Amino acid sequence: MTEAIFAAGAVCWRVVDGKTMILVVHRTKYGDVTIPKGKVDPGETLPQTAVREILEETGLSVSLGVPLGMSTYPLSSGRDKIVHYWAAEVGDGAIARSTFVPNGEIAALEWVTIKKARGYLTYERDVEILDAFAKLLAEGVSTTFALIALRHGKATPPQTWDGPDSTRPLTERGVRQAASDVPTIEAWRPRRIVTSPAVRCVSTVAPLAASTGIVPKHESGISQEAYEQGEATVREVVGKRVRSRKTAVLCSHGPVLPEILREIALATGTVPGSYLGSAADLETGGFSVVHLSATNPSSGIIAIETYSPSV
Repeated sequence: MTEAIFAAGAVCWRVVDGKTMILVVHRTKYGDVTIPKGKVDPGETLPQTAVREILEETGLSVSLGVPLGMSTYPLSSGRDKIVHYWAAEVGDGAIARSTFVPNGEIAALEWVTIKKARGYLTYERDVEILDAFAKLLAEGVSTTFALIALRHGKATPPQTWDGPDSTRPLTERGVRQAASDVPTIEAWRPRRIVTSPAVRCVSTVAPLAASTGIVPKHESGISQEAYEQGEATVREVVGKRVRSRKTAVLCSHGPVLPEILREIALATGTVPGSYLGSAADLETGGFSVVHLSATNPSSGIIAIETYSPSV
């Protein structure tokens, strides 16, 4: 079977004079009107690709919101192309900083209403993705933030470590996992980093902190030690992050992650289920992105995405 080509993009949107406007691109080479997207570069993850391609095609620096699904279609080469999409709200600052000029790939950018976009887009598959966004808009959950539950990278096994468990360091693989997570997590542009004070957690978020300039907050309430001693304060930690309505990373331990996911569900009025166990069952260096409504967090979890480290 011929290997598929993967790509990623986003429905970029903003509110102008009370109306939701969608960004469409007029492509020079193909003479069509589409949603901005592009092919995955070697070593990239799909969220990375979406953010990079939007910047390259439109000059807009965006953070991703809720996943909108994917479209699959055959190319003339006989290979399938699989494109993953997210929503991406565009602020006034991003518009002001846009570096777009017409070029050999994109002839023009245009902001249009959803109604106009439906009749304007060249491909029905793009309309289907637009409809997925329109559904979120109709439900009042288009503006979102994310809580990113991150498991620390691979650590030195306890049986080979003489010191306290909380001082176990990352292995070389764990260090690589921590570094590899950074560009993917940055696609959601976190505003806060909260971590267990255990060395293996602090070291896991260190590359992300260095890249973003965010000073991590050490929170003993989500440490494995507190959890095992019955002194964890996961509910308080999660509740604070939900109330803040800002995208945050919560770095913790395998035994604590199910409690973190459960408390996110309870804090947002979401019915718990087996899906929470799947989202919490992370390999070292893995993370789950839990999408919540910024206007009404109590409307429940909108979507969950789970990622493994690339190394």
